[in-house]
Amino acid sequence: MSEQVRVSTLVGRTLAKLGVGHVFGVVGSGNFDVTITLMEAGVPFTAARHEGGAATMADAYTRMSGKVGVVTTHQGCGLTNAITGVGEAAKSRTPMIVLTADTQAAAIRSNFKIDQDALARSVGAVAERIHSPATAVSDTVRAFRTAVNERRTVVLSLPLDIQSGATADEVGAVVVPQPLKVRPDAAGVEQLAGLIAAAERPVFVAGRGGRGAREEILELARHAGALVATSAVANGLFNGDPHNLGISGGFSSPLTAELISGADLIVGWGCALNMWTMRHGRLISADAKVVQVDVEDAALGANRPITLGVLGDSALTASDALAALKQAQPEPAEKYRTEANALAIKQGARWRDVATEDLSTATSIDPRVLTRELDSMLPTERVVAVDSGNFMGYPSQYLAVPDEFGFCFTQAFQAIGLGLYTAIGAAVAQPHRLPVLGAGDGGFLMGISELETAVRMKLPMVCIVYNDAAYGAEVHHFASNHSPEDLSSVVFPDTDIAAIARGFGAHGVTVRTEADLDAVRPWIAAYEAGTQDRPLVVDAKIASDGGSWWLAEAFQGH
Repeated sequence: MSEQVRVSTLVGRTLAKLGVGHVFGVVGSGNFDVTITLMEAGVPFTAARHEGGAATMADAYTRMSGKVGVVTTHQGCGLTNAITGVGEAAKSRTPMIVLTADTQAAAIRSNFKIDQDALARSVGAVAERIHSPATAVSDTVRAFRTAVNERRTVVLSLPLDIQSGATADEVGAVVVPQPLKVRPDAAGVEQLAGLIAAAERPVFVAGRGGRGAREEILELARHAGALVATSAVANGLFNGDPHNLGISGGFSSPLTAELISGADLIVGWGCALNMWTMRHGRLISADAKVVQVDVEDAALGANRPITLGVLGDSALTASDALAALKQAQPEPAEKYRTEANALAIKQGARWRDVATEDLSTATSIDPRVLTRELDSMLPTERVVAVDSGNFMGYPSQYLAVPDEFGFCFTQAFQAIGLGLYTAIGAAVAQPHRLPVLGAGDGGFLMGISELETAVRMKLPMVCIVYNDAAYGAEVHHFASNHSPEDLSSVVFPDTDIAAIARGFGAHGVTVRTEADLDAVRPWIAAYEAGTQDRPLVVDAKIASDGGSWWLAEAFQGH
């Protein structure tokens, strides 16, 4: 007779066999057994201090590792605590599993009872559940397959009465077939090749969907004479190419914006070409042709009119387009890939290479000076995470990253407070790299409970806190039309964040001047010697920038 096992145990073993990479969560009675099962099956677990932190840790881990991350929560309130992080992951199409307990169907008066399926769908996630002991394995496999093959965030609910039930089933060989990559239609490829051949100033912009197609896109760009750029989420993808413009959109340097807006053809590779990436369309000239390549038909033309939409995998489409282009144009064309443009890009594509007035005072440091100096001081093998706020362009543009797995940008929902969670998840995914967080004081304080998690993990991490004692985005956005008294709701007394960090067990330094950065050097020396086991929080009292350069762009979409 087969051994009877609990359904929760069966679900945990199934997910482990399917290959989930890491579990983050807060454990309660409803998700205790399934979490322990995952750990016993060899899946590492990180205990967070808040489910919202756990959800974004799992999101960042998934983005930076290529493996499926899991967040596990208690029923009802555990899931609602996590929902902002779940919404960010869902809107970013992160293939992630939210493994949550749920109330029994008969417990209609339970205080834990909410419509979990409706809640999941409301933020763009896919709602799945374990329906019975007999279907537990197939239900779990279906949820995992949806997450991986459709790149969706899936909320998998385990009702308490079902997960405590026993079944004679055991996990056999569970395999999720990998989907074949979508090859583009030949006619679409010919049209794309024709547009590229006719263009004089082509620019290729890769987004999240282009992250697996670096070499194919670059090979086509070299033959086509195209400059290359990325959306923020794919930052670092084209590092090393002399005609790489960096980030397209609100973070673009003046030179990058000039060259993109001068293009007569823009091709988006797995890129939404939305208001942030194209500055509300202003980076696209009136006479430019626009092409989108994507694996989802609904994405084509979703944000703006396009000349051509090609349904297909970015790598396969780029390869097929190159073959077609070589038929009409056997030799590479220079076009936009001139030596003059390469030199200009080297000198001015990144903001840190653009001369700016130093706004520092005797008691506050210009955020550009701060970030430029830290970029030079910190090890180059790093993974940068960025919270949301007025400051966010500085770490995004001034801190260099080694590749697309060195930059984690959880900004689809534009929620402040996710940065520290993001940095921890990215650190788990990239343990050989130094995690560097850029956060404002508001966002850092909002998520500061997870600083204890980083300390407990003995995680060497640098947290740069751009401390202006305010929600700076709102201050600068509303200042022109409101009195100082009106802004009291978004301005706060100065907070000694370095002291708070030391209270958590982290190192903390206060920086008001460039000379104060010398206090960071001993921490870096210990990190490079392999003996650093505590996070460093840099409480940077920053000078007002009058509203960062990207802010005006962002608020036009609000």
